Amino acid sequence: MRLTFTIQRFNPETEFHSHEEDYRLEVGRGMTVLDGLIRIKNEQDGALALRYSCRSAICGSCAMQINGAEKLACRTSVRKELERHGRIVVAPLKNLPVIKDLVADMSSFWGKVREVTPWLLASRKTEPEQPAGQMTLAPGSYQFHNVDACIMCGACVAACTSHEVSKGFLGPAALAKAARFLSDPREAAASKLARLVELEKENGIWDCVRCNFCVEVCPKDVKPMEAIIRLRRAALEAGLTSSGGARHVTGFAEIVQHEGRLNEALMPLKIVGFNLRRLLRVVPLGIKMLLKGKVPNPLAPPIPGIAQIRSIFSAARRRPATS
Repeated sequence: MRLTFTIQRFNPETEFHSHEEDYRLEVGRGMTVLDGLIRIKNEQDGALALRYSCRSAICGSCAMQINGAEKLACRTSVRKELERHGRIVVAPLKNLPVIKDLVADMSSFWGKVREVTPWLLASRKTEPEQPAGQMTLAPGSYQFHNVDACIMCGACVAACTSHEVSKGFLGPAALAKAARFLSDPREAAASKLARLVELEKENGIWDCVRCNFCVEVCPKDVKPMEAIIRLRRAALEAGLTSSGGARHVTGFAEIVQHEGRLNEALMPLKIVGFNLRRLLRVVPLGIKMLLKGKVPNPLAPPIPGIAQIRSIFSAARRRPATS
């Protein structure tokens, strides 16, 4: 069967904008998109640029957009893509500069991984039976939640809606890597706190909008967004509650515990705190909410079942924290 591959081409040395080119190729059963691209390069257009290595979904080199979704070309079936979309359209990863054709510049990606200090900041103390400088993990003493399975393909960053509008955002891969070291019992307690202090700053854990796209496209089921949620929980448990994102979470919980439901009129006040300038900026919003009936009557009696709701919060506070 002959099939058309539509490939986004771009050569920054000779072009200002990308364009699409079509290639007709005879495809067989079991062929992957990467197989097709390699054949196109070898048989039709030697100037086509793409990146690949292991061909076994281990190295992450061949991550690209296939029919609008971030995937590894080496594990993407041509037949299944054709059945699902009726075509094969290939483009480089989004949110990253393009070196040429399907090759994305990963420099910023690796820079953000380095920013989270992707190595163990361990205490120098060792057990008596261990040689100096060596530390072992006891079985059952850790839970990395599969974040160590990340192959650094960049698919999650390309799919990330926060990174799309804010290039300074650390991104799902880097934050998932940070969560792996925070979960390591060999990491010194002071180092864990120092990590959280850095990660809760601007462009860190609170900039994730929980769109879940990173989870959908991850080829190794790392679930980066869930790792970010664990980092947020750890930051709150460490008392890091001054950032806007932290105040949103704690304020939401406080309002629901006190009133049994969300009071949208109080939420902005919980977030801005005692900052007079920011308070003045939310006044127009408060007026609009009042006119739209979003402000509950402060004299209204408590909602039915308020005692049960508060008991849930009390039970949650008594429950031991889990990583």
